[in-house]
Amino acid sequence: MIEKLFPLDKNYILRQAQFVMEEELLEQMVYELKRSYTFLYNPLQLMDETYAKILDTNEYPVERIRMIYRQLCGVYRYKHGDNQLELLFDGRSHFDKFKEDWERSFIKYVQELGQHEQYVKTMLRMTILFDTESRAEWSENHCKAFINQFFDLKVVKRQGELKLKVG
Repeated sequence: MIEKLFPLDKNYILRQAQFVMEEELLEQMVYELKRSYTFLYNPLQLMDETYAKILDTNEYPVERIRMIYRQLCGVYRYKHGDNQLELLFDGRSHFDKFKEDWERSFIKYVQELGQHEQYVKTMLRMTILFDTESRAEWSENHCKAFINQFFDLKVVKRQGELKLKVG
């Protein structure tokens, strides 16, 4: 990670906290995805072939879901990204506070996204129900677009830099 001028800038500490929690939250993301599928498509939890596969599958390509995780990290930093550190009086470090805040917000994000069929279907296609690389790539692109729309963001590329704008 590149640190430019201020190593104690809030966004650097927040980015480090998000990076440290990545593996744990990827597992949480898949857990919430399974819960969302059950809620949307199988609330009676009737066991069929697809539902059994979704519940039993623990091996899947992680790189695509990692891209979605990192997109949600960027959304969070953009929405909560002022660079002023607040004074903490409870003895915790900013790093620990940011880890807790990020985890709480991340779980809220994936639960809210999980209420939408488009998100659930695209996430399943690129993880648990992965079949071909081209379908997974298509699903990843659609999932990214849905997330941008969900959070009312536009990604604008200018001179090699990606910028987020509230639309």
